Amino acid sequence: MSEVFTFGIKSGQQCTIIDITKEVQNKVRESGIKNGFCIIFIPHTTAGITLNENADPDVVKDFLMEMSKLIPQSDGDQRSEGNSTAQMESSVIGFSQTVIINEGRLLLGTWQGIYFVEFDGPRIRKVHVKIIEG
Repeated sequence: MSEVFTFGIKSGQQCTIIDITKEVQNKVRESGIKNGFCIIFIPHTTAGITLNENADPDVVKDFLMEMSKLIPQSDGDQRSEGNSTAQMESSVIGFSQTVIINEGRLLLGTWQGIYFVEFDGPRIRKVHVKIIEG
């Protein structure tokens, strides 16, 4: 058995990170699946999904700062939209994550959370969550 859920997310800045752990856990609960896998997928080329520390809010600030060092904003983008940097950042972060479901809960580490990462906002985005029993 498997289920797909979709929810929307609104980013308020060009680059931001939004904790979506609770929303994903709610979808797992709604599914009724107790053991299996949860795949979180972002269908956008300028946003990503990652797992990271959710205890210290400075981690989010540091993450964005270090990403801008790793892939600096380009002033010579060939693409007419000018968001090639955001596309590269998203490719580095990735568009999906898989988390184990155990006894109806996401099997995350003590300090882990699931984060939506926006690189080309503000925008309204979609998050797809596929929950697979097994």
